[in-house]
Amino acid sequence: MLFFFCCLLLLFLLLLFFFLLFLSVWKKILVNQNLLNHSRHQKNKKKVTKSKQIYFFALGFLSKGNRQIMFRFSRPRAAASTFFMPKVSYLGVGALDSATIKMTKLGFKKPLLVCDTGIEKAGILETVMGVLKKKCQMDPVVFKDVHPNPTAHNVETGLDLLNKNACDSIIAIGGGSPQDCAKGIALVKANGGTIYDYEGLDKAEKDQYPLVCINTTSGTASEITRFAVITDEKRHVKMVITTDTVTPLIAIDDAQLMMGQPPSLTAATGMDALTHAIEAYVSMGASDTTDACALYAMRLIKQHLSNAVKDGKNLVAREGMCYAQHLAGMAFNSAGLGYVHAMAHQLGGFYDLPHGVCNAILLPHVENYNSFVCARRLGDVAVQLGVSTTGMDDKNAAAAAIDAIRALSKEVQIPSGFEQLGMKEKDIPELAESALKDVCAATNPRQGTKEDVMKIYRESM
Repeated sequence: MLFFFCCLLLLFLLLLFFFLLFLSVWKKILVNQNLLNHSRHQKNKKKVTKSKQIYFFALGFLSKGNRQIMFRFSRPRAAASTFFMPKVSYLGVGALDSATIKMTKLGFKKPLLVCDTGIEKAGILETVMGVLKKKCQMDPVVFKDVHPNPTAHNVETGLDLLNKNACDSIIAIGGGSPQDCAKGIALVKANGGTIYDYEGLDKAEKDQYPLVCINTTSGTASEITRFAVITDEKRHVKMVITTDTVTPLIAIDDAQLMMGQPPSLTAATGMDALTHAIEAYVSMGASDTTDACALYAMRLIKQHLSNAVKDGKNLVAREGMCYAQHLAGMAFNSAGLGYVHAMAHQLGGFYDLPHGVCNAILLPHVENYNSFVCARRLGDVAVQLGVSTTGMDDKNAAAAAIDAIRALSKEVQIPSGFEQLGMKEKDIPELAESALKDVCAATNPRQGTKEDVMKIYRESM
């Protein structure tokens, strides 16, 4: 009888324990619900549905220590999210050889190969030409005069060469510069007019001319995205073209073709990829799908970028960055970007500065500005960059993320400011005004004024 009562008492205590545990967890959920009125919407008093919260606890994938990752959205759930997928992607060591069967089936016979002189000097053009001729029986025409910040003139010149040689397709070889130029050529070939006609969102009506992108850098992810950035030399601005018709038919990310990148280019493109991931994660257009891509991209970049910069022949690091930039590209292709890219585009167009370097310098300053409205999200960024945020509140975790960004940038030897790169104080008002008109500015989590953007530019000098 005594044993029976002891068992009942033990059962009662266990039930009481789980009941109290349930109350504790429920209280935390209710407290978090009160935090969901995101300040990015304070000026816009529209009715917003309750945010969705998904918790991933310490399973060794997205978390560090016992900190939880919280995917938090503060946006109307009545509107469905859109996820733009690349058509076909080949990734990793040997991706080029794997893609030849698909390219052969497409029936290309005389493609225009778009690249730059750096690709030729590195021997990559010769390698790819050999594969295309031997395995795909193609007879390529080469256009190799693409500027590091591709211009409208580059697009016009490439289009003339394509028409004169009756090329039936376009294959870009290189990083974002040849790829964006090739996108511009394909867009105008299919739709007519000039490249200036397509600045902005969804200006093209027809699918582009057949395009394949063979990527050789780990940064821009242009090979899978619906974006092309072309410099207007007359206005000294970068035109952002956004339409899913510029997404290539095939994207090839072969780590073996990335082995020849110099350390400075590896660092700049790698920080560009990190910027893509972080801006997509804090973007007003973020979704469950883009978050998954962005978070793991950050983790891979933290793991592999420094090693790729230190040893360009490290195939493990190169392949890791290959996948990282691809994931980051998938994230921002749908979520959008923010003020880092909006501001960097102006610097590239105005001073002809390297895009990745501009992003790397601006990133900590912009995220410091954004931290007033998305500190929790930046805390998640800190975790992916190797910071243990256990015991930190959101504000301190966000500060830790910004410190981690600066530390990685310094480790891969990115310049600390724009003054040493030729940026002038007198140009800042014009730069800021143009940045706010950039399509990337629309999804920044904290919408600011011209004075806000000017202040960020000054802080980054």
